[in-house]
Amino acid sequence: MPRDTEFTKIATHYRQLIQDGTLSPGDRMPSMTEAAKEFQVTVTTVNRAYRMLKSEGLTVPKPGIGTVVAARPNVAVTGAARLGRLERTGNTRAPGESSSQHWSGLRSVADPVIADLLDVELHDEIVIRRRVHHREGGPSTFDSSYIHARALGSVGELLSEGPMERWWQELYKERTGQEVTSSPERRTARIISQTELDALGIEMPADRTAAVLVVVNVFHDEEGPLEVWEDVYPPGAWQVDEA
Repeated sequence: MPRDTEFTKIATHYRQLIQDGTLSPGDRMPSMTEAAKEFQVTVTTVNRAYRMLKSEGLTVPKPGIGTVVAARPNVAVTGAARLGRLERTGNTRAPGESSSQHWSGLRSVADPVIADLLDVELHDEIVIRRRVHHREGGPSTFDSSYIHARALGSVGELLSEGPMERWWQELYKERTGQEVTSSPERRTARIISQTELDALGIEMPADRTAAVLVVVNVFHDEEGPLEVWEDVYPPGAWQVDEA
C-alpha cells in the first residue's frame, strides 16, 4: 500500500467503528502506540489518522485518559453511511439511536425536482415515507423517502404506519428478483422549510431564515428510478463521509 494512504485506511477503520456504535461517545481510543502495533505502521502514521478523526469532530482529547470518541450532535450521518452500516451490522441505526414521527401515505408529487428524479409526471401519485432520527438526545435528521408507486405492487407494507421491521428495499428485491442500485450521493444546501423546522424541534423567528444541508440518494431497479431518499440536517450540521 502506498505510504500516503496508510493513515486514511486507519482513519476509515475507526470511523466505521464509531459510526456502527462499536465505539461509543466517551470510549477511549487505542493509544497511538497500540494502534501502530495493530496496523504495523509508525506512530507518525497513526498520528496523521488521529488528527483526521479529530478534525472531523469524531474524537476529542481528554486529559489523563487520551483520545476519546466525541459526542457528535452536529455531524451528519448520510443515507449511504446507513446503508453501509446495514451491510456490516444488519442494522441501519447505531446503538442509542432512535426514530419518531413516522408517517406514510400516497400523495401527488408537487416538487418538480423529485418528479424528475423519479422520472414521473408532476402531480403523479407516489409513496412518501417520513421520519425523524434522534442522536445524543435530540433530533438529528428529518428523512423523506419518495418511492415510485409501482413498488406498492410488491411491498404493500410501504403504506403502513410506523417503522418497518426490515428495510423495504430488501423485501422488494426478494419478492421481485430485481437488483437495486444507488447513484452517487448528491449534496446541496437550501433554506429550511417550516415543516422541517417543526420536525427538528427548531424555533426560529418569522423574520429569519437558515440554510440546511440536504443529502439525496437515488435508487434504481431494472425499470428505472425507484426511490429518492432525502436527508435534511439541522442548521449547523456538517457531513463526514462515513460510508
